[in-house]
Amino acid sequence: MSPPTLPTIDIFPFLPSSTCTPFQKQKCAASIFAACHDSGFFYLTNHSIRSTQTAEILSLARTFFTTAPPFEKLSIARQKFGVGDGDGARGWQRIGENLTGGKRDWHEAVDLYRDVGAREGKGPFDYLMGPNKWPRTPEGLKEKYEGYVERMLELGEAVVMGMGWALLGEEGQDVFVRETRESFWVMRLIGYPPLPADVGDNDGGVSCGEHSDYGCVTLLLADDTKGALQVQAKDGSWIEADPVPGAFVVNIGDMMERWTNGLWKSTRHRVVHKGGGYRVSVPFFFEPDFEALVGPLESCVRRTGGERKYEGVRYGDHLKGKVMGNFIDDEDMASRQDN
Repeated sequence: MSPPTLPTIDIFPFLPSSTCTPFQKQKCAASIFAACHDSGFFYLTNHSIRSTQTAEILSLARTFFTTAPPFEKLSIARQKFGVGDGDGARGWQRIGENLTGGKRDWHEAVDLYRDVGAREGKGPFDYLMGPNKWPRTPEGLKEKYEGYVERMLELGEAVVMGMGWALLGEEGQDVFVRETRESFWVMRLIGYPPLPADVGDNDGGVSCGEHSDYGCVTLLLADDTKGALQVQAKDGSWIEADPVPGAFVVNIGDMMERWTNGLWKSTRHRVVHKGGGYRVSVPFFFEPDFEALVGPLESCVRRTGGERKYEGVRYGDHLKGKVMGNFIDDEDMASRQDN
């Protein structure tokens, strides 16, 4: 096995169960700072989430993608904003429905968001404010995933607490925690068949196109497929971020770049799955509160030359603006196929 290409962070000092000293936390925080500053990506270990749970989460997703009949997938399909129970974002997406940089991605997915209290049959809903559309195959998926979400929210809080400490020391450990107490989290179940050799001109030629993530912190759980996830280095080259047993792949998003006034960059990445087998991943996006106002921290402005490089933005507005360009609808897809 080739050595990891990204730094590794042992997050245990910031877990609720930790009895680590401030010195130990500061040592961990220094490693977090270096990882966020130098690459924006790292492996996260010693996170207390059992391997049996993560294996089950991946297995449930794989079972849905590979065995659920087409009519069941269609019954939970994403619907356009204002149509039925659709909110423009939640639900299953077929291969080619997701867009990155205006090009179609070669994967199918189910997108889930923080529960906002919406109920099926009560639409139409505002954008992003509908009910989640949960797979029914395999049985018990919803309950298992809800338990997993609770664990990921705890882990996300530990990570952003460490990031606050990394920037501001002990007195700053809650600077991001208080902006994520009602995290408008997003979780995706993604299935990647191998890329075909004849991907068309309307496609990007990749499984998921080059992009940065919109929010705060991404915690990626993926199967053992190698040579798929690629991270862009500062020199523009691509680094393979192969899975490491027992570790999450973590990266910072656009909101963390904004909070730090560019001191930490939201690193671009992509997925190119050309190997055999069906790749499955379940990224969990630990995001700011929907109403959180995200703008540069004064300490970060000072550390980056004294000029504010970003204006403040309400996270919900930022998210809507990004997600609205993420999909191609049926009539648009048909038009592309005809051209």
